[in-house]
Amino acid sequence: MSFNPTKFDYVKHRKIYFAITIALVIVSVLLLSFRGLNLGIDFTQGTRVEISSENQIKEADVRSVIEESGIDAAEIDGIQFAQGGKLANVTFVGEFSQNQISKMKQTIETEYKKEPSISTVSAQVGQEIARNAIYAVLLASLGIVIYVSFRFQPLYGIATVLALLHDALMIVAFFSLFQIEVNLYFIAAILTIIGYSVNDTIVTFDRVRENLGLAEKGGRKVSFDELAHIVNESIQQTIIRSINTVVTVIMTAAALYIFGSEAIRGFSLALLVGLIMGMYSSIFIAAQLWLVMKGRTLGRTKRAS
Repeated sequence: MSFNPTKFDYVKHRKIYFAITIALVIVSVLLLSFRGLNLGIDFTQGTRVEISSENQIKEADVRSVIEESGIDAAEIDGIQFAQGGKLANVTFVGEFSQNQISKMKQTIETEYKKEPSISTVSAQVGQEIARNAIYAVLLASLGIVIYVSFRFQPLYGIATVLALLHDALMIVAFFSLFQIEVNLYFIAAILTIIGYSVNDTIVTFDRVRENLGLAEKGGRKVSFDELAHIVNESIQQTIIRSINTVVTVIMTAAALYIFGSEAIRGFSLALLVGLIMGMYSSIFIAAQLWLVMKGRTLGRTKRAS
């Protein structure tokens, strides 16, 4: 017997979805509490040096060149290679002066015949970037609440943002679990996921509103059971569109992760995880949350199973 997404009852098992989601949230919070995040230099302080060459770069040679430029190789926090070893990304925990950067750039260019890319972030700038990143996510969420509340009703906006916060938390927890570096690309991925998830959720809510309007034609008040049927029917009517949209983007994100440069690998991975969680929340969480909240305003005495 094959699974048909347009016939499945998405509302009937909402308590199971809520239980799974609550468990994931608890595990995510515990992960963040005990493991924390592997913050890149964008959010702390340090220096990143990108060295490129026509030939393969060896780690021992990189350390030797760094020593020649007057920087202790012990200050190197990590070295990552890409493009078949012809590109090396070297990170340092310390912040370098302009004289040190100039000397390092000259020494590396002499050795590898190409000018390196060097960026340094102070502790103050790192804290400001982190603060602005949080503000960006919060402002995006607030904007969504205002828009959805104005376009639909406040309950739609609340359900949408709760689902979005779930998506963002799952991405953060995933990066915490595997201690993947969190940088500005990560924030870009979070904001991108918010856009895709909202788009999916609003499509479903628009169908819910349309079907609810037909049911309430003539001023008739619907029961909770009728409301649950409307939500389930709306998800069934939009599910294929949601799956097609997300799967298409997942394929693109997967291609970016496999074939893209090392610099955007974290972005691609966050995008992949976020798209999967966003699809889950828009199908199994957002509409069901709205149903529960809307149901409480009906003054019902009978609950659906």
